[in-house]
Amino acid sequence: MLRRPLVLSLALALSSAPVFAEDLMQTYELARTNDPQLSIAESSRLSNRENAVQARAALLPQINGQATLDRVHEAGETGTARSRNYRATLGQAIVDLGAISNLRAERDYSTAADYDFEAAGDELISRTANAYFDVLVALETLAAAEAAEEAFQKQFDYADKRLEVGLAPITDVHEARAQYDAARANTIVVRNLLADAYQALAEITGTPINLLKALPEDFRPELPPGGDAESWVQRAADGNPSLQAARYSVQGAEHNVSTARAGHLPTLDLGVTYSNGASWYSPTPGSVSVNDEGHSIGLTLTVPIFAGGATQSRVRQAIAGRDIAQDQLEQGRRAVERNTRRAYQALEAGISEVEARRLALVSAQSAYDASQVGLEVGTRTVIDVLINQQNLFQAREAYAITKYRYLRNRLLLEQAAGTLDASTVQDINRLLTVDATAPADVRQ
Repeated sequence: MLRRPLVLSLALALSSAPVFAEDLMQTYELARTNDPQLSIAESSRLSNRENAVQARAALLPQINGQATLDRVHEAGETGTARSRNYRATLGQAIVDLGAISNLRAERDYSTAADYDFEAAGDELISRTANAYFDVLVALETLAAAEAAEEAFQKQFDYADKRLEVGLAPITDVHEARAQYDAARANTIVVRNLLADAYQALAEITGTPINLLKALPEDFRPELPPGGDAESWVQRAADGNPSLQAARYSVQGAEHNVSTARAGHLPTLDLGVTYSNGASWYSPTPGSVSVNDEGHSIGLTLTVPIFAGGATQSRVRQAIAGRDIAQDQLEQGRRAVERNTRRAYQALEAGISEVEARRLALVSAQSAYDASQVGLEVGTRTVIDVLINQQNLFQAREAYAITKYRYLRNRLLLEQAAGTLDASTVQDINRLLTVDATAPADVRQ
């Protein structure tokens, strides 16, 4: 059964209330309402549907009416001839295999467009979540950068004071100053990256988003239910909407071949005509000469004999189009299988990596704290502290990236399998329990 993207009730409320979002789910609802790409995909689907309606119209009765009024004055004559005529015709295709196969093709293409729209809805979830996670990573990176800048400034001040009393060499001061200046520059870069991440999210939602929810520090990832990699690959082969669209496109292309070949076949049409006319000849005003009324019914058999090679060319063109559609389907099938396996393997590795990065952060924090104590008692130098501070900053950044990479890979897995929908967003949203707000000077 073809899944339809879920139109969430809160999106309607947001259309008349002040727009805001406090978590991933509300951000997604805003995106569903305001994203131009999804709107384009929906309009494209509606446009494609009309092709099937137009193709069906060729098989339905065609009714036309005509009315004429003539006045003729011949040279050398004293009178004037007038005539009027009403005519109605009804045409009905009885046998037209080309029109039938064209209707079948357009219905398949219409179904393919429905699946393309579903794929666009899945892509919206992925784009929104990725933009949301980019903001969260940038927020954690900025927090780590500001903490590093503050720590490097303290080390620089500490080294400068020790130099003044003769307890530290000038090289320690230069090294601390270099690290502090680098940290200040890095904070500026990260702050700009955060502002851009906010803008990228607003590009999708159509409105600034400042209140977000983030993962807690004790986040423990797990594999989603659904079996092993092979189970997910099979699910993707059966349910991926892009693959489904490609399958229906192949069917439509097959019907196009039949349509082209039908150009060699005869057609049979029914025609019914009713006419009513009158003529006047007026050497004297008001004289009526003829009244005429009649109707006819008949069958028309049209046999194509020669079209200059155009019919054969259309057949060859349709066959080439079918081959393209088949190759695109195979290419898509292989890509979906690869992407599904890769996402599943990344999830498996991500679970271990998140834990490893968390432990690395704990170790980096312990090393930094120990070096601070060692500096105070004289067993560590300022350079040792600076190195450990840099390692701590990198560990924090790596941990943040790894956590949200796991969530990205989970979305990619379900997107490939064709199971990505609003319930998946809800599941991930439940994991985001920590408030994450940008500094006031970065907010939009």
